[in-house]
Amino acid sequence: MVDAGLVAPHWPDRVAPSPPRRPVLPRMHRLPLPSRVALVAVVFLPLVAASCGGDHSAGAGGARPVDSARSGAAAIAPAGTPTYRIEIVHEYPHSADAFTEGLEWSGGSLYEGTGIVGRSGVRRTDLQTGATLAYAVLPAPHFGEGVTIFHRTLYELTWKDGVGFRYDAGSLAPKGTFAYTGEGWGLTHDDRSLIMSDGTSVLRFIDPATFKVERTLAVTADGMAVPRLNELERIHGEIWANLWESAQVARIDPATGRVIAWVDLSPLIPTVSVGDTLDVANGIAYDSAADRIFVTGKLWPTIYEIRLGARE
Repeated sequence: MVDAGLVAPHWPDRVAPSPPRRPVLPRMHRLPLPSRVALVAVVFLPLVAASCGGDHSAGAGGARPVDSARSGAAAIAPAGTPTYRIEIVHEYPHSADAFTEGLEWSGGSLYEGTGIVGRSGVRRTDLQTGATLAYAVLPAPHFGEGVTIFHRTLYELTWKDGVGFRYDAGSLAPKGTFAYTGEGWGLTHDDRSLIMSDGTSVLRFIDPATFKVERTLAVTADGMAVPRLNELERIHGEIWANLWESAQVARIDPATGRVIAWVDLSPLIPTVSVGDTLDVANGIAYDSAADRIFVTGKLWPTIYEIRLGARE
């Protein structure tokens, strides 16, 4: 929702869409069936949390542990790479109409990039209430993707158009565009570069001034490529990545590309409203000042503040 009287900054000739509430949506970015089967059969092996015994009491500060053995969602992760459960610290409201493609914390506000042609855009929201403080519409035919904020500029990718958009991080007033090759999926940054995913197992480090690729990083787990890297976030010097159509988050060493651990978000999925419009976990944001991690999913009504729990 947008606060009453709030005028959303926009690109020229943009018209804010008025979509029907929570339509049945197709799954986007889906790989061909042989690729999906090969990924599960070769790269990932089932890891059922119920086979891992032990009780986990509530963490310090009132965090609520969640157990994937009781979640009803199967957790999958490569054998040999450790997987960590999560504890829910807080729950915050999230627009159930938001097809989340990117999530970012900056300057005391939560930023979100959303997808679907005709419904894409970027918004700055109040974490506590979910109220929209600023909004910029991304016009058709663009499908909005990942976002990040670097030096007070918000960068937004598009899925297949090879063009990204820049905004002032405070007002979301447009500041221009930039070009890249291939698809755009997730976006984050380190101290000098934008870091971009494109649905493959390779991340690109991009110069934010020239938008040229500085280097690439092949992501692997137990010696196998990890494709479908999606939304990205830098946390404690690592790159955290959602995997498309998976409840797993990869914690990636930015120097080697090796997945050093997995974070299992599957216990969160049954807690959102079940229906035809329910989509996958996607969206990671990090508040470095308060050391808080936020996660959500496409069309989920909740943003979760989490902390890492016990190793499975």
